[in-house]
Parts: sequence; C-alpha cells; structure tokens
Amino acid sequence: MTRHEEIQNAYRSLGGEATFYDGMITCSTLPGRAVCRLVWDMGAEENARYLERALSGIPEGFAGKLLEVPVGTGVLTMPVYRTLPRAEITCLDYSADMMERAQRRAAGAGLSNVRFQQGDVGALPFADNSFDLVLSLNGFHAFPDKEAAYRETFRVLKPGGVFCGCFYVRGETRRTDRWVQRFYVPKGYFTPPFETADSLKKRLGTLYAECKVQTVNSMASFVCRKGSAES
Repeated sequence: MTRHEEIQNAYRSLGGEATFYDGMITCSTLPGRAVCRLVWDMGAEENARYLERALSGIPEGFAGKLLEVPVGTGVLTMPVYRTLPRAEITCLDYSADMMERAQRRAAGAGLSNVRFQQGDVGALPFADNSFDLVLSLNGFHAFPDKEAAYRETFRVLKPGGVFCGCFYVRGETRRTDRWVQRFYVPKGYFTPPFETADSLKKRLGTLYAECKVQTVNSMASFVCRKGSAES
C-alpha cells in the first residue's frame, strides 16, 4: 500500500473518533463534506489535492528531524508519521486541547518517535538550524503575528532544509472570502491580514532559495527549500 492510500484510508476510517474539525479538514464526514462545499467550494478530490501538494515536501522514507506547527488534532499528519518510523518528529501547538487530541491519536497509532510540546510559533523554543523539515498545515491564516511566524520557521530550519504546508489565501474564491470575513474572522478562527497567492509567492521567494506555490481554490500549498548558506 502506498503512502497516499494509507493516508486516505486513515481519513475514511475516522468514524466515531472524528471531531467536527477533523471531518471538515479531511472532507471525510457528511458534515465535513457539506462545509467543504459550502465554504470552500471543494469536494473530496480538491481537498485531497491541496493536502497532497502540501505534504509532498516530505520525502518517502524521511529519516531526519521534522517540526510540525501547529499540529492541531493530528488528523492530517499522524497517518503520514506512521510511514516515517526513522524520523524524529516534534509537534507543537499553542492550544493544549488540540495537542491533547493529537497525543491520543499518536498513542493509538503506536507512534514512539513523535513528541509533543506546547508553544508559540512566534517564539519557537528551539535553536537555530534545528530541523531538516518544517511543516505547517492550515496555521498561518490563524497566527496573530504572521511576521514572527515566518521569521521563526525560517530560523529553526537547517540550510538546505524544506518548509512546506498550506493555508488560506484571499482573492481566489469570492464565496470563501465572504465566509472568512463574515464568520471566521469575527469568531477568531482566522486572523488578518491574509496573503494573496501572489504576495505569498513573493514572500516565500524572498526567504527561500527554491519555492513552489500552487493553489486549489482558496488554499495555497507550498514546498520551499532554504538556501545552503544564508546571506
């Protein structure tokens, strides 16, 4: 079974353990599919496409040091980490409740190479050049200090390392933009200002030696590589 098949099977088998958030973020439950269509104008195929692009920065058989921030409930990544038994994985989140769910999911999957730490992406508790790969799924649109988040994720990444992930960008789907402004921002789920696809390409292109940004509706996925020597 390929990694893609393992991940998709894990999403489909969430069953009773799935929170509303889990079902929405994976587009794998009836309420989750309804939100994906209503808010994001996506079906399961489009949802899987942007996530696969974001996760494509993690090589098959990766055995280095990986930081995931934020980990959320772990629904998107614990299936991936089951395929990386030789990796040293650190999962960080500001929300203790979210991280507790991720810890339970990791324990249920028997993952002994994943550790959890509560912390703030704007002040990461790690030394410079600590990780071979930094992964951030659906986090930057919620971070209150985005400048600090960009700076810190870059700082802890080793020269030659990979930064990959995905998040919401404005200006791609009018329906989604309206939902974000009228519901997600007032509720405190998302925090402006938001990147556009073009501004994200420019920002990441300035920071990283190589960068590929792709959009599926309002979700931008990216895979970047840090230069081998910082200027």
